[in-house]
Amino acid sequence: MSKRVLLLGESWVSSATHYKGFDQFGSVTFHLGAEPLVKALENTEFELTYMPAHEVVEKLPFDMEGLKAYDAIILSDIGANSLLLPPAVWMHSKPMPNRLKLLRQWTAEGGGLMMIGGYFSFQGIDGKARWRNTPVEDALPVTCLPYDDRLEIPEGFSAKITAPQDHPILNGITGQWPLLLGANEVLLKEGAEVLATLPDDEGGHPLLVSGTYGEGRSLVWTSDIGPHWVPGEFIQWPGYDQLWKNCLSWLTRLEDA
Repeated sequence: MSKRVLLLGESWVSSATHYKGFDQFGSVTFHLGAEPLVKALENTEFELTYMPAHEVVEKLPFDMEGLKAYDAIILSDIGANSLLLPPAVWMHSKPMPNRLKLLRQWTAEGGGLMMIGGYFSFQGIDGKARWRNTPVEDALPVTCLPYDDRLEIPEGFSAKITAPQDHPILNGITGQWPLLLGANEVLLKEGAEVLATLPDDEGGHPLLVSGTYGEGRSLVWTSDIGPHWVPGEFIQWPGYDQLWKNCLSWLTRLEDA
């Protein structure tokens, strides 16, 4: 039985100006950051729909019926403004449904919500992701900080596993995990289950945390899907694919199907 998963975000546009003596010209490039996860879920029980950040603004459903087409929704490196300010609101001052409240309700009614870290996840770079004190934060097992929450660790760290190896989300993942280069700092909520953390000498901050909200489940991974916080060695590690399959199996209650 397949489960439908919606991945939101993980794309960006870069603009550069090039100077050659007296002359200059500009260029714009488009980047997708979700390829490793998309590849990991190929030919699995999970039917993945990938909605890049610029599409989320208008295409993420504005009603419960649209959201309930999915068993799990992943927010990855996309700020709250992209959901709060569709063109109808931002450009035409037209009232529209609040999709942060809809995601909270969707989770409470049985959905599986996950947030993955990045520069526009949790509170993000310069605090601009703005997920703190939002309805989405209500549904997560962690609380966001009120300021820039990045933990940049250029020398790398290896995850400290704090849950039993036979936990559904860790099942089949053995040995020491490859290095990661960063994460978002968050605070645990009461009742959250911590599965992995940063090492003690890096503050022991949460890395992988699960929880429940109403009838639904929620999960956070405070590092990234891929570069730069997730090096190629981590992506090529067999545990990478297994981790995401386990996370989505747990979120969507695949084991109960």
